[in-house]
Amino acid sequence: MTELSQIGMASPRLAIRAADQRRHQRVRTTLLGRYMLADRREYPCQTVDMSPGGVRLTCAVLGEVGERVVLYLDQIGRLEGEVVRHVPQGFAMRINATPRKREKIASQLMWIANRESLGLPEGRSQERLIPTQPGVTLRLENGNVIPARIVDISMSGAALATRSQVPIGTHLMVGSTPGRVVRHFEGGIGAQFMLPISPDRFHEGIIL
Repeated sequence: MTELSQIGMASPRLAIRAADQRRHQRVRTTLLGRYMLADRREYPCQTVDMSPGGVRLTCAVLGEVGERVVLYLDQIGRLEGEVVRHVPQGFAMRINATPRKREKIASQLMWIANRESLGLPEGRSQERLIPTQPGVTLRLENGNVIPARIVDISMSGAALATRSQVPIGTHLMVGSTPGRVVRHFEGGIGAQFMLPISPDRFHEGIIL
């Protein structure tokens, strides 16, 4: 008897869970949102990847494993579930939903994935402003520091004028705000923040 068959006989629930995970294909996507834990306080977050059955979040405040979560995501809406494990810079959440709701989530994720595959800019529907102090420094993971100018900014990211073409996917600090490069344009780059800027900080006098 193989090790796999032994596991299947000893733990049918594990086998069912594995089948469920295979059925729910994960989509890598970066949606902004807010979540509420048992203390009923709201915190900002951003998705790393998501399926109709679960979502992995980048966030600052971790819930306890098993703790109930109410999550609001841009383009998805309200979701409920619980923390299933902690991951680097956040936690993974199981989504509790009816089969009909899961089908709706799957359709939404398919639309988002198709939109992103076309290379459309992220977050352009959000309000954008030009700060009164546009100068900023970009600090790369290797320690290099690059001068830049903020062309415009939203709660989720910024367009940055710079002579350096930093590769897409590079993690960097925009001032003191962590983010990653998501696109190039003539004369600069687009950076997406790892966590959205809070509304009380989002004004023309903002300093990243």
